Parts: sequence; structure tokens; C-alpha cells
Amino acid sequence: MKIVFDKVGSTAKPFEVSSEGLKLEGTLKKSGSHQVTLDAHMSGSIELDCDRCGDTYHSQVDNPLQLKLSDQVSEDKDDLDIIEFLDGEIDLSYILQSEIDTFKNAYNYCDQCDNNDED
Repeated sequence: MKIVFDKVGSTAKPFEVSSEGLKLEGTLKKSGSHQVTLDAHMSGSIELDCDRCGDTYHSQVDNPLQLKLSDQVSEDKDDLDIIEFLDGEIDLSYILQSEIDTFKNAYNYCDQCDNNDED
């Protein structure tokens, strides 16, 4: 789901996008001439692989997500919560997929391995 950057105004614009069992819903609101604030909540169930035993399991996700979106190159190198969309369109599916990839690339342990103290 793509939204043209210039179409986002100072009034919060609601959105909802889902993929792979997760739903991202929230609002987009202009917060500067070249910046939009995404205030959202991610929820659902994601399928992960245990890094210890290799079994596939489902993990519940219930996380808030707040990001700054910009349509130009950001000068603030200290703020890692800025995503630049230089083509003038905010790609909400890309944001959700990035969050899904973050979950999948972290160390994940199923309940059985998480409670096991063996090396």
C-alpha cells in the first residue's frame, strides 16, 4: 500500500496493512515540510524458526511502532527511526515487511528451548 507523501496532511490519516499474519494499523500525520509521523500498532501472530532446535512455532506480536518518514535525505544521523522515501510515496507494505524481517532475523527460541538451560 503506497500513499503519496504530499497527500498526508496535518490531520491524522488512518491506515491498515497486513502481511504474513501481522497487521499494522495506525495513522500518518504531517509533522514538518518534509516529514510525516507514523504512529501505529503491530499485532498478530508470526511464524518463526527456533534457532536452537529448528522447529517452527508461532509467536504473538503486540508492539507499538513510531517512526518518522521523510521525502528527502535526512541530516540527522543519530535518529535511527527515520525512513526516507525519496520517490515521493510512502510504502506501508515495505515498512511492515521490514518489521517482519527484523523479527525473523533476531535470535528466536521456542518455549521449550527458551526454558532449557542446556548449552
